[in-house]
Amino acid sequence: MTTEKTVLRSPLGILATATATHGTGRSEDHADHADHADNTDIPLPRLPGFVESAFSPLAYEVSRQCLTERPGDGARTAVALATLMGDTTTADLASRRMVSGRVHNPLLFMQATANAVLGYTSQEFGITGQTFSLSTLDDPVAELLAMADLLLEDPELDRVLVLGVELGGGERLAAAYRELAADSGRPVPDLPATAGLAAAVLLGRPGGEAPVSVRSAEAYDADDTGAAGHPGSIQGLFDLAAAHRRLLRDGGSHLLVTEPQSPAFILTAGTEARNETENHAHQ
Repeated sequence: MTTEKTVLRSPLGILATATATHGTGRSEDHADHADHADNTDIPLPRLPGFVESAFSPLAYEVSRQCLTERPGDGARTAVALATLMGDTTTADLASRRMVSGRVHNPLLFMQATANAVLGYTSQEFGITGQTFSLSTLDDPVAELLAMADLLLEDPELDRVLVLGVELGGGERLAAAYRELAADSGRPVPDLPATAGLAAAVLLGRPGGEAPVSVRSAEAYDADDTGAAGHPGSIQGLFDLAAAHRRLLRDGGSHLLVTEPQSPAFILTAGTEARNETENHAHQ
């Protein structure tokens, strides 16, 4: 079956990508392919003012990697974060403290919203553009790329940092996922309770500063895309980052299909990317 879904009105340039995992059990021994060499677990970075949870430190770490690799004007940079469940570690901890009658920790209240780490990141890197948090059952890659495409219509913006964060959790989180997956037949995530995943992509307009571009694929064979992941999975962002690294190394192009029946994207490197940009500009 052929699927045709278009998300991007014009190509985007990929300036940088970054991924980070913590507590998943991944190690160098499991990184047997160059594309997955940086998917090994890292120690949880220390982030002043944030406690207990991996959510904000991982979100900041992948943002930091992208923004330091490709510095730019913070006034012309926007940020969008996608996370289906948010900081579940903080929410569960705050609930347990409340039920047990313990004094509420104000830090838990502050960091419970995803916007808290976006504010910290913006302060550290001088970002004064718009910041957004998205919670979606749909493919986060498509949602974030569409958001970046829309934001870059603004002539006062040059770059959009998009990122996704996903945490493991306890029985309450598992029950929420079972509820969400009940009618779709999608799996429930199997991350350890203390695990966390994060991935970021720094996007801009295609051109000389962006050696890889991404555009919507007009059609693809949906029968070859494999099984659907769990609701809110950010695996597609990891796949995008791996494809980006491979294209920087080897050149060429790559069809990225993150979910069955979801929009697909074509990543293109080098001269091919510039040619595609020029072709779209003339259409």
